[in-house]
Amino acid sequence: MPKIIKIGIAKNYNQKIIEVTEIDLVAGKGIVGDRHFKDFNDPYNQLSIIESENIDEYNVKNELNIPHLNFRRNIVTKGIQLNDLVEKRIKIGSVILEVIDLCRPCRHLSEKLKRNDIIKEFLRKGGIRCQIINDGKISVDDHIKII
Repeated sequence: MPKIIKIGIAKNYNQKIIEVTEIDLVAGKGIVGDRHFKDFNDPYNQLSIIESENIDEYNVKNELNIPHLNFRRNIVTKGIQLNDLVEKRIKIGSVILEVIDLCRPCRHLSEKLKRNDIIKEFLRKGGIRCQIINDGKISVDDHIKII
């Protein structure tokens, strides 16, 4: 069953992502304590999710060991193909999320990882962006359900 294996937040922009075991989410605002949390938040900035398998494949291919959270997504999953979820709703923990778009890699990520190939390699493997529909908690080991 697909599940959450890592969760990370950064309190301020450009800071290192800090690993946590649980996050509180507020509908329309984002993750409490994260750099993107604010009133009337753009749905594209509320929550990002990436597949661990894509990161692992990249690391093996390039003989690297870049930690999952260094890819700067809030949640890392195992056992689910995220691209298939665009325009669907999922439930993780007590939170319902609407998957609104793919999360494309950016120059900032490329610079942070010091890898020029990140944008090309993760064009359709960079995860998804989600709008938070209801307040709740998400924890490591929570399962992902398509609803």
